[in-house]
Amino acid sequence: MKALTSASIAHQPLALVNARLIDPAEETETLGGVLIIDGQIRDLGASVVPANLPPYARVVDCAGDCVAPGLIDMRAFVGEPGAEHRETIATATAAAAAGGVTTILARPDTNPPVDEAAVVDFLLRRARDTGRVRVLPSAALTRGLEGEEIAEIGLLQQAGAVAFTDGARSIRNARTLRRAMDYAKDFDALIIHYAEDRDLAAEGVMNEGEYASRLGLAGVPREAEAIILDRDLRLVNLTGARYHAALVTTTLSLDIIAKAKAAGLPVTCATSINHLTLNENDIGDYRTFLKLAPPLRREDERRALVGALACGLIDVIVSDHNPQDVETKRLPFAEAEDGAIGLETMLSAGLRLVSAGDLSLPRLLAAMTTRPAEILGLPQGRLKIGAPADLIRFDPDEPYVVDPAKLHSRCKNTPFDEARMEGKVKLTLVSGEIVFGIG
Repeated sequence: MKALTSASIAHQPLALVNARLIDPAEETETLGGVLIIDGQIRDLGASVVPANLPPYARVVDCAGDCVAPGLIDMRAFVGEPGAEHRETIATATAAAAAGGVTTILARPDTNPPVDEAAVVDFLLRRARDTGRVRVLPSAALTRGLEGEEIAEIGLLQQAGAVAFTDGARSIRNARTLRRAMDYAKDFDALIIHYAEDRDLAAEGVMNEGEYASRLGLAGVPREAEAIILDRDLRLVNLTGARYHAALVTTTLSLDIIAKAKAAGLPVTCATSINHLTLNENDIGDYRTFLKLAPPLRREDERRALVGALACGLIDVIVSDHNPQDVETKRLPFAEAEDGAIGLETMLSAGLRLVSAGDLSLPRLLAAMTTRPAEILGLPQGRLKIGAPADLIRFDPDEPYVVDPAKLHSRCKNTPFDEARMEGKVKLTLVSGEIVFGIG
């Protein structure tokens, strides 16, 4: 019998057996296992049992837990460069791995912003050196994120940027955005735009309505999102550019997206896990960890978002991971910074919708895996032979309480502080390598 060498151990086959296999692409659940060799899925299904495995295969008995593709988060702030006090690639990817996220699309609104090829290269090198999961750079759509001069989309794409966005800033000038769309179309580049009329939103700090009035806080009207989104999709019709709405949070926006898709425009959209599982009432007594942009909406709007996700109108769920330190959150509500962390709790929060019967587990996972992969043109996010072995094992029913002190992010501004959750991630694999948990 041939002895194992260090090289052969490094490429030792790994098998996850006795699992519930969740296929988001087909939206099916089956019993079986997954065989991983050289970072790829080589076999899967009922035939993957210990008796059929290659010699020296490492076997993980999943004991009936779910095995699914790793999550792909299309909107996360990773801190580097320039905001390492809030987050670093090392801490962000540790949180991601613990939450079952195997690919992060990093926002470009850093300091300096990701508007030059050298910064894209820096991010890729830092991710390679310090990251546990895949970090993909998105680059600025305009220089300095100022909404005036278009960034060098072709050069940035060549350097490794996979999408173009001004992060949390909306481009005011329609002519500038049209020119950016024309330019992006030449490179088949994806534009991700945050839709908000900054003048209409003004000094608003939560959703405009009765509850904001009772709290004595300035509100942001729903129309601030819808007006810009409607303008953007008219420009998509004019240019034919690929467009992804970074966040949609209102029924007004859903109507606009539905009309654009019905017209055959190359349009997709996302909403955050926060807007799917929380509403404005959760702000309670001025809880600043729930101060978000866009703001949390009314319960009827939240229900409409869940319905749009269930029917496929909403393509993607994002964490909208936005770490903020204590100094910027422990302030009066109107003065606190927007944002919440979410990489580590996105899956568990989404499982609340499954437990409530609002959507199936495969449909939830499709919006976190297969659909983002399709939009970004990635080979990950699929449970099929030949796909990269970016996989997670989790128990959707295992309860736990969110303890901010135990979260891996550098900042602890979670909206689910001390919340009772279900769905512990037990194992996270990236290209077949264990980055979280014990095999």
